[in-house]
Amino acid sequence: MIQGPGLLLVWLYGVMSVGAVSRTAFEISTKFDRAPLAYTLSGVAAVVYVFITYTLVRGGERARRAALVCCAGELVGVLTVGTWTLVDASAFPDATVWSGFGWGYLFIPVLLPLTGMLWLRGSRRA
Repeated sequence: MIQGPGLLLVWLYGVMSVGAVSRTAFEISTKFDRAPLAYTLSGVAAVVYVFITYTLVRGGERARRAALVCCAGELVGVLTVGTWTLVDASAFPDATVWSGFGWGYLFIPVLLPLTGMLWLRGSRRA
């Protein structure tokens, strides 16, 4: 059973999953032609959040390693998209979940994978 900081991490990833999936479903179904790159990247973020939430809830060493790899990939995605949106804003007529390093989500998208990786590395020792 997940307790303490791990439970908070699962909760935060769960909230981000619901937010990203809802946002992406709405954007893709109503205005995909306006900014296909941004909405596709939001979809990728949604899939990553759902997968990490699942692996954290599932538990076990294999799931922990998968979550760790996904958190690292998520961080690379946030940093790449965040930098890209600042360098070439014209490529993104609409924001993604990871735009500006997650400014639309109170920077949680850049802080969450860092926190997740720290917790997952520490949970290996426990």
